[in-house]
Amino acid sequence: MSLAADDVAATLHSNGGVLVNKNSVPPSWTLFPGDLVETQSGFPARIQIDGSIVDIGPESVIEFRPDEIVLEHGSVFVSTARAFKVRSGCVVVIPVIREWTEYDVRNTDGKVTVSARKKDVNINSEGKRAIRTTRPDSSQRVTVREGTEQSREEKCGGGYLKSSPPATDGIMNSPYAVGAAGAGVLGGTLCIVLCFDDEPLSRSCPSGKC
Repeated sequence: MSLAADDVAATLHSNGGVLVNKNSVPPSWTLFPGDLVETQSGFPARIQIDGSIVDIGPESVIEFRPDEIVLEHGSVFVSTARAFKVRSGCVVVIPVIREWTEYDVRNTDGKVTVSARKKDVNINSEGKRAIRTTRPDSSQRVTVREGTEQSREEKCGGGYLKSSPPATDGIMNSPYAVGAAGAGVLGGTLCIVLCFDDEPLSRSCPSGKC
């Protein structure tokens, strides 16, 4: 059975080392809402969806949704013109305005760090973990200004840490951002060259020759 164009939610690109719903997938793969993506050590990945690009760092676990990424662990870098969001624990990150915005979110050791690379982003802190949750108990908002970063406990039990300039070795230095020139925490030394066909692979046509 072939997939209609309207059924395609997003396309996942990688050079291997990526699992979708616990299964290995080809370098180009169609993602659907609710799909779980896991990247292995040394293997980043990229999600392309209309108006947004999400670069996933190695050793990350995310859930894909049409208007947001749920980051369970690891890091993502988002470039968006349509206010694409990232949820991590009880933290929800969303661009302040619907203009081209770039930001990264890292979840390590129970701490969520948000860096605003281009334009400002808001952090909404909800009263309970956001993953697979749609009704927050409470909300608190803080704005991360362009060129700064803020950290928050994943469970939102503590206050915000002092705003500071974002680290220079963040996901902006990921292979998708600067190729082999970066040496960041997401394995910037790994050079990934995206050479993808116009038509993404799908579950029904894994060879791309259907």
